Amino acid sequence: MTVNIFIGMEKFITEDINRISVLMGLTEENNVGEYIDSTYLKTSEQAGIDEDETESIIFNTVSDAIENNFKLVMIRPKYVLMAREIIDKADSNVLVGTVIGFPNGDNSIGEKFDEAIKAIQDGVDELDYVVNYKAFKEGDLDTIWKEVNEGTLIGIDKGKVVKWIIESAALTKDQIAELTRLISEIVIKSVGEEKARNVFVKTSTGFFTPEDGSPGGATIDAVSIMSQNAGPLQVKASGGIYSREDLDKMVDAGASRVGTSAGLEIIRGEKANTDY
Repeated sequence: MTVNIFIGMEKFITEDINRISVLMGLTEENNVGEYIDSTYLKTSEQAGIDEDETESIIFNTVSDAIENNFKLVMIRPKYVLMAREIIDKADSNVLVGTVIGFPNGDNSIGEKFDEAIKAIQDGVDELDYVVNYKAFKEGDLDTIWKEVNEGTLIGIDKGKVVKWIIESAALTKDQIAELTRLISEIVIKSVGEEKARNVFVKTSTGFFTPEDGSPGGATIDAVSIMSQNAGPLQVKASGGIYSREDLDKMVDAGASRVGTSAGLEIIRGEKANTDY
């Protein structure tokens, strides 16, 4: 019994050291861009512009990411191939990420998997699935097990990073903790603890608006709860992060990646006044 307790404590300490090592890298000014997922996820309809203008924004988002050495560009699936071609032509290390089942997460599991496979074929590096948090809230854990298990395998088997967006603003604190632990458990059983380090839990889509007027994006409390319950999984904060101060608060709470449409402002030490 004593030996087992010691092994458990040793494992916990190791995970804590690994997490702290990741976060320490974010405190160095020169490394900030390497942990930013520069994001543009509005459709042409949502932005009130035409498709050519949207493609121009995507082009500029990717170009800015290349110029400023951001970690990744996060765009809708239909633009993955375009982003891949721009980055490859520039011989850049910037990664391409996309969202799956976005933004509500309640489309069918088959639709999500088809979308993920197509994105991989188009050259994506990271898949950010929206977990079916509505099914979770209704107690349908079979759906969560199936989509997290198979969705994670689809990405990990192809060498991709996988993230699971839980839409933290739609959940209570207890639900955030429970869903984070559940995803961690499923991922570990699916791919093992070592590969689980290439899987994240992520706060938000940036498109959810709580009825009570509270923040719909990342909060310090949500990131902290997720970090405490994620095990070997990493945590990504997204939604409502517009300044270096916002980024630092999320890092201090336990995030090792940050999704934001204000990457340039953060790098410049400015605060953006835009929607996610």
